[in-house]
Amino acid sequence: MMIDEHVKYWMALKSIEGIGNALFEALVRRFGSPAAVFDADRRDLSAVAGSGAKIVDAVVSFRNMDGILRRLDALGRIGASVITLDNEEYPFLLRNIFDRPVLLYVRGQLRKEDVTVAIVGSRHASAYGRYATDKISRDLALRGVTVASGLARGIDSCAHRGALAARGRTLAVLGSGLDIVYPPENEKLLAEIIEQGAVLTEYPPQTQPLPHHFPARNRIISGLSYGVVVVEAGEKSGSLITARLAMEQGREVFAIPGPIDSASSRGAHHLIRQGAKLIENADDILEEILPQVQVVPATGAAADTQKTIPVASAETRSDGEKEALPEHEKNLLEMISRDKIHADELIAGSGLAAADVSSALIRLELKGYVVQHPGKYFSSAK
Repeated sequence: MMIDEHVKYWMALKSIEGIGNALFEALVRRFGSPAAVFDADRRDLSAVAGSGAKIVDAVVSFRNMDGILRRLDALGRIGASVITLDNEEYPFLLRNIFDRPVLLYVRGQLRKEDVTVAIVGSRHASAYGRYATDKISRDLALRGVTVASGLARGIDSCAHRGALAARGRTLAVLGSGLDIVYPPENEKLLAEIIEQGAVLTEYPPQTQPLPHHFPARNRIISGLSYGVVVVEAGEKSGSLITARLAMEQGREVFAIPGPIDSASSRGAHHLIRQGAKLIENADDILEEILPQVQVVPATGAAADTQKTIPVASAETRSDGEKEALPEHEKNLLEMISRDKIHADELIAGSGLAAADVSSALIRLELKGYVVQHPGKYFSSAK
């Protein structure tokens, strides 16, 4: 694996015990880069709020760069990449949460254009919960939405499998290093997710799936997403933590109602009473999140420029912008006129997979080129 000097210093600084995400960012703001932090003297390091004597000693005496290089080699052997907070590939939505991870370890591919919805729930899923999860995740994937979850047993695994079955994209956020599969029976599922999406974590290789990692992981699941769907959850379920984090992050929270005499329904019903939207299908989710996707990240890799630029309407777009569209999106546009055309006709006429057409239609809708009508009909916005 070719060693990225930039990434090496990011990993080295984050590896020091006691340097959390907030202190990491404070040090980088003060000195300009992780590499510069290691060149700073004790007095300047001590002046940064939160860097006590133990942390200052660890930075000044750091001698474990060989260990960092071995870690990079281990990541290379499993085909993983490291995305730093200042990298333009860092997920746009995640950049805007509190305590955002400064490093992401990734296998597979993150995409800027992903419109992501998280689906979470009980590890002890009922037949009803599995059915509801499979239906919602498949329908979202067929509409071009990326499904995120945590690879756990039960609802999480059902959410990933539903998206994969529809040949859609899915993201799994781990509470361990990328080289550790947990639960172990999901090894095959993890490999399929890497092929059709991405597996990511903030934890370096060889990090075990310790209990306190999972609540921290949940903020990433919700942070990546425009909304979080809770399918089944008991009164003390970790899924309720994800829902609470989603609310704090300004994300939409959805809940699927369950049988009134089931303990696994209590968490979802509690959320509904607290204001979560009761949903029955994917359209219930999309009507809430699509208006929020009318922004795209500004280009560039500045970690602290949390800017957005409005997506222009069809009337304000230039011919040059239309020419910049991917070829398959331009081909779909040519098939869509002012008259309504059904998505199935577009799939048949384009020769593309259903998930690819659905994803392209959502992007064209967000860019202001097409309008969607009830029944999966589309027409030109002009």
